[in-house]
Amino acid sequence: MTPPSPSVPEDARGASIALGNFDGVHLGHQAVIESARAVAEQRGIRLGAAVFAPHPRRFFQPDAPPFRLQSNGQRARALAELGVEEVFEIGFDAALAASSDRVFAEKLLRDALGAAHVSVGDDFRFGHKRMGDVESLAKLGAEFGFTVDGIGEVSGADGARVSSTAIREAIAAGEMDKARAMLTRPWAIEGEVQRGFQRGRDFGFPTANLALGDYVRPRLGVYAVRVDLGDGVLLPGAASVGVNPTVGALPEPLLEAHLFDFSGDLYGKHIEVELIAFLRGEDKFDDINALRRQMTQDVINARRALIDA
Repeated sequence: MTPPSPSVPEDARGASIALGNFDGVHLGHQAVIESARAVAEQRGIRLGAAVFAPHPRRFFQPDAPPFRLQSNGQRARALAELGVEEVFEIGFDAALAASSDRVFAEKLLRDALGAAHVSVGDDFRFGHKRMGDVESLAKLGAEFGFTVDGIGEVSGADGARVSSTAIREAIAAGEMDKARAMLTRPWAIEGEVQRGFQRGRDFGFPTANLALGDYVRPRLGVYAVRVDLGDGVLLPGAASVGVNPTVGALPEPLLEAHLFDFSGDLYGKHIEVELIAFLRGEDKFDDINALRRQMTQDVINARRALIDA
């Protein structure tokens, strides 16, 4: 079965390509991109990244819990910051999942993308039932006219392998410093501010509310955050991620960010919230006054945490 070919402009062909999911664009991904960059600079060609959409995990496990570390937009911006000039989105569907490693290399990498070079992680697998690996890709590349580099694992300061799975585990545990070290940036959630019940405003702590959508679920609780309202300026704040058990549990966790010393209407704006430090877990309080007192303390604790961050 032949997968569909992405539409690639002629002037984007012939690039040195970093190939993978790159969810997070973490240290390991950056090593793959750096490998492709070195070839691009040596040969005087463009640097590209080829990613899959949707993520193969979502295709094979449509009912899996949310797991993404980034939106597609965040991933594209992170790739651009690393100097990637072309981002190719490969549609992951039944045809691609059923294709052989040979068809993948020939029809997609050679014919559709016109790749001059491909860099991948050493654990990269492709083709029907993951039949292809770095070794087979290198052999196919030699046949079809592109070179291949496989990049070994990258370890963090603790000696453990950096991976999207390890980052998800850190986020789920509220270990934001650990996640940040692997990502090389704070983990952030972006989205459109939704209109909520305005309970925070009633308590004196108005919030900008974001649905978590496809993002991996962080540990429920309160965080010190920095918020980008779209102008690149990071504003300090505190945010809760949870279901609001004190005032009526929500069906899904919600991010509610309170910006310090800010007044303005954010409904409908696209913002990005960086989760800097985990402060406490989500609690159910005896009454509204107890919740209000704790929220006041949360703001104090968040200000302190942001000074130290």
